[in-house]
Amino acid sequence: MSVQDLILELRAKSDPERAKLLQRYFKTGKGEYAEGDVFLGITVPEQRKIAKKHWEKTDLNEIQELLSSKVHEYRFLALLILCEKYKKLKKDKQKQHEIFEFYLKNTKNINNWDLVDLSAPSIVGDFSIRDGPHVIRFLAKSNNLWEKRIAILATFAFIKKRDFGESLFIADTLMNDENDLIHKAVGWMLREVGKKNSEVLELFLSTRYKKMPRTMLRYAIEKFPEEKRKKYLKGEI
Repeated sequence: MSVQDLILELRAKSDPERAKLLQRYFKTGKGEYAEGDVFLGITVPEQRKIAKKHWEKTDLNEIQELLSSKVHEYRFLALLILCEKYKKLKKDKQKQHEIFEFYLKNTKNINNWDLVDLSAPSIVGDFSIRDGPHVIRFLAKSNNLWEKRIAILATFAFIKKRDFGESLFIADTLMNDENDLIHKAVGWMLREVGKKNSEVLELFLSTRYKKMPRTMLRYAIEKFPEEKRKKYLKGEI
C-alpha cells in the first residue's frame, strides 16, 4: 500500500462544503491557532475505516509522509494508523517503544486539538503508565501549546485506571497557563477524575477553584449538581 494509494482513497471521500465549515471551526485563519491548515471535509468514521483497513500495510516512513502534510485529514489518518499499530502490537514492547519515540519526534505535526485528543492518551499515556511519567511532566513545561495539551490528555490513560495523581500534578503545572485550549483540556481531565471519584476532585478544587481560570473551573464542575455548581462559580464553597 503506497502513500499515494492511501491519499487517493482518502480524497475520494472529500466534501468541499464540509471542508469550508471545518476551515472555520478549526481556526485556520491568519493569526489563529491552526493557521494554514487545509481540510478536505472527510468525516472521522470514513477515516477510521481506512485506518483499520490499512494499518498493517503502512509503515512508519509512510506515516511520516502523511504526518508532514499540510492537509489535516492526512495527519489525522496517520495518527489513526499509528494508534491502531500501537494497540495491535501490545505484545511487542519494543515496537510500542518505537511508536512512542516516533510520536515524540513528530509533536510539531500533531498540531491541532483533535489530533492531540485522538492520540495522546492511546500512545503517550499508555506508554507512560509502564515507563513512568517523566515525558509527560517534561511536555507540560514546554512552550508549545500542543505539547502541553499532549501532556494533560496523556493523563486520561491514568484516569481510566483510577490513578489520579498524574492528572492532578499536570493540572497544577498548567494552572496558570494563558491559553484557553489548555484551560479546556485541564478542566476536561479534572471532570473525568470527578466522574471516577468526586471526593478527589473536590479536595483538589477546595484550595484552587477561586484562582483557576474560569473556563477550566466550568469544565471541571460540569457534572456537579446544579446548586453546587452555582456555589463554586460564585465562590461560596
